[in-house]
Amino acid sequence: MQAVTIRLHPLGKELTVTRGTSLIDVLHEFGVEFPCGGKGSCGKCKVKLLQGEILPDLEHTKKLKELGLSSEWRLACMSRAEGDLVLEVGQYEAMIQADETLFSFESREGYGVAVDLGTTTLVAQLVDLSTAKVLAVETAMNPQRRWGSDLISRLESALAGKAPELTRLIREEIGGMLMKLISGRKISIDRVVLVGNTVMQHFFAGSDIRPLSFYPFESPELDAKSFTASELEWNIDCKHISFYPSIGSFVGSDILAGIHATGMWRRKEYSVLVDLGTNGEIVVGNSERLLCASTAAGPAFEGAKISMGMLATTGAISSVSDREEGLICSVIGNVAASGICGSGLIDAVAVLLERGELGDFGEIISGDEAVELTKEVTLTAKDIQEFLLAKAAIAVGLTILIRKLEITAEEIVHIYIAGAFGNYINLEKMVRTGMMDFPLDRFRKLGNSALIGAKMFLFSEWDIPDEILALSRHVSLESEKDFQDIFVNELTFNPPSN
Repeated sequence: MQAVTIRLHPLGKELTVTRGTSLIDVLHEFGVEFPCGGKGSCGKCKVKLLQGEILPDLEHTKKLKELGLSSEWRLACMSRAEGDLVLEVGQYEAMIQADETLFSFESREGYGVAVDLGTTTLVAQLVDLSTAKVLAVETAMNPQRRWGSDLISRLESALAGKAPELTRLIREEIGGMLMKLISGRKISIDRVVLVGNTVMQHFFAGSDIRPLSFYPFESPELDAKSFTASELEWNIDCKHISFYPSIGSFVGSDILAGIHATGMWRRKEYSVLVDLGTNGEIVVGNSERLLCASTAAGPAFEGAKISMGMLATTGAISSVSDREEGLICSVIGNVAASGICGSGLIDAVAVLLERGELGDFGEIISGDEAVELTKEVTLTAKDIQEFLLAKAAIAVGLTILIRKLEITAEEIVHIYIAGAFGNYINLEKMVRTGMMDFPLDRFRKLGNSALIGAKMFLFSEWDIPDEILALSRHVSLESEKDFQDIFVNELTFNPPSN
């Protein structure tokens, strides 16, 4: 087969691929995102054609027109390299949280690795089990992103025959991360603890994902999974490799680890854990009972449903403030803004509400189709509606779980905010949007709670996760009889009392 070259600007990278290779297969590792899983619907995989030729078919041309892209742009997911190409791509380094929070522990011999297997990002820490000191950290983007940034897209890809590939990709990536962790060190790993959401657990284990893809979305494969290094094709010497158990079909071991990290399962007073990651999980409870649920909030906060949304990476607006001279936007990397991440989105909505530019239902008061944040970045009316949907999803989850515990919001003592951008949220502005209506002094930013909990699991046996599981119950919010009524009530920035 004939080989062709693809040069990527401004990266200075040159690839040699077989003629006819789909760009989606080779560009994901260079920062090109495919949030919709290659359906051509989101436009986030756009690349600028500087040299060469990519002739768009009718469907490709239609998508480009719908997205308002000029003639030099192409969607990587709908393009093939039929000849030599020079492309301009956006390359960003994700701000992946590799938390180093202190915790109490009982010393033991050897070395362990804690792994947070996220839908978007992966983090692994090498830990000296005698001191709890983190010796090395490896981070990476989840290589499954080429099949979509959200779980639904990946489940659809798995059902279409890509399940073995999704399993291979994630096992290879984490195996490579472990090799990097011990590179240059004359040590062996005694224990690996992996945590992640339920879908990631199924992909990693190679379990049947069909039960998670169809109603009633109940899988029999929620228990802990143990592996050998040879089974995973990892070239390391390790005695114990475990993927910790999930709480429910859409509440995984990352939340189990988060519960352990907060200590909420040991205390009599009531606490809330909200993980603002891809799945927007919520836990409410105490040492007697823990109710857990997942919401549809995450994609908006990670940029998947926002026109100029992006992860917390270089070029993302991370905060917005109101000054006499107008809106002031802080941009990650101190470069020109190219989009907006979750914390910036929350700030922008709160500031626009304070300025009177948005109505109670998210309408732009001026009647314009968008609000200009910077010369490069706008927030559209549709973006604000997507934010309202995400905000309502969190609010309705809290309302239902608190009600099922037969307590009031006033009885909640601690509210822990975790997730990919939890540390960067302006809590006052978040409260202003109505997402979580609690006194500010009750909030605590926890950071990567899944990684903290996974690290803590390295120092304990199975009694702790078993005890947390015994306290926990997964609640399907959509099954609650008045879910829709509460949700509709929350689709405003000035909701009535539930």
